[in-house]
Amino acid sequence: MGGGPKSFTSKDVVELHIHSGRAVISVALSVLSKLPTFRPAEPGEFTRRTYLSGRLDSTQVEGLKDLIDAGTEGQRKVAVRAAEGVTTQKFDQLCADIISGLAKVKALIDFGEGEEIEEGVYEDAKSRVQKVLDTTQGYLDDHCRGELLRSGIRLAIFAPPNAGKSSLLNFLAQREAAIVTPIPGTTRDILELSLDISGLPVVIADTAGLRKTEDVVEKIVIQRARKAVESADISICVLSFPEAVQQQHQRNDLGSEASSHWRELISRENTFFLFNKSDLVDSSPMPSPSLPSDVETLRLSLLSPEPQHESSTADLDLTITPKLDAYPPAATTTAWKASLATGDGAEEFLEGFAEVLRKRFGMDDILSDAANPVITRSRHRDHLQTNKTCACMLVRRFAFDPLKAPTMWSLQLKNCVTL
Repeated sequence: MGGGPKSFTSKDVVELHIHSGRAVISVALSVLSKLPTFRPAEPGEFTRRTYLSGRLDSTQVEGLKDLIDAGTEGQRKVAVRAAEGVTTQKFDQLCADIISGLAKVKALIDFGEGEEIEEGVYEDAKSRVQKVLDTTQGYLDDHCRGELLRSGIRLAIFAPPNAGKSSLLNFLAQREAAIVTPIPGTTRDILELSLDISGLPVVIADTAGLRKTEDVVEKIVIQRARKAVESADISICVLSFPEAVQQQHQRNDLGSEASSHWRELISRENTFFLFNKSDLVDSSPMPSPSLPSDVETLRLSLLSPEPQHESSTADLDLTITPKLDAYPPAATTTAWKASLATGDGAEEFLEGFAEVLRKRFGMDDILSDAANPVITRSRHRDHLQTNKTCACMLVRRFAFDPLKAPTMWSLQLKNCVTL
């Protein structure tokens, strides 16, 4: 028997400890159902009662919901932080700073200038508002990392036909999620999966192979694939390593793998490269000088802005060239070589790409800093933006009218307390 004030819902609670056999549970529920006031709890009813009793606030309830829905370690950490009240504590501190300044400004209104009022009331209020403004701006300048962590980083995989897109999806999913055949055009629509990559939630979209086609249906599928890549937070372009090496060795156009209708996709800053089928190059009779020193060099050659010769195909305008001095060295790895068929280099790719996700989206910062809140919902962001707007107005008013209109100051300070 649990006493009301100390229980989760602040109500009296009776716990029954029974064996977990299905028949035992069924009989226990059957007996309880005969009680006149007995009924099953509605979804979320215990949490609702806890909220109404004041033991949890809205941000803690949202954190508890996120904790239940958490599918990765990163999501769990952020949800626990919110459920434990870290977000509430930080937002309450913002309110406390504003209220302290508000109290002093209201003293000017209530007692007038003739009474002894602490000097520097406006200066104190201004410093508090400036502190709130700086703190709020810091919370907002997070590139929506909290929302990304909660809903999942959207990753699009795109490639020419038969380069290994679906094989990459199956490798990341650790199961046969996509059909893999040597027939071009096997993937006819976008296949999405929610996966856990090193504790980060990632929503992966496997798109159709990009190529020039006259098929009406395939054109629609390819257009959808382009939109999926353009709307993704990050993308991986899968290319055939043997073909890329051969094109570089012969200094030819990249052919079907560099058609101009998707050149824009591979030139995007958030596009990374996986050169697949490396086992076919290692076992080929091709002379060793043709092999690039590293895949980053090969990636840069794909993006060369100055083709050495005109393309023989009207719809191709991207060529391989050894001129690389126009590109600064990459800060992080942006290309990998692997064989998804044999597994050679696959784990290195996965580790490297996981590091890219953590660094690019700043996940290490928000997961390691347990003392600060993470904005995971638009409601939180809207309140903070309102707070910032009011604080900016107050700072500007102080600059032009520092010693007048305490009533206006009081009103705008009240507007700041919106969290």
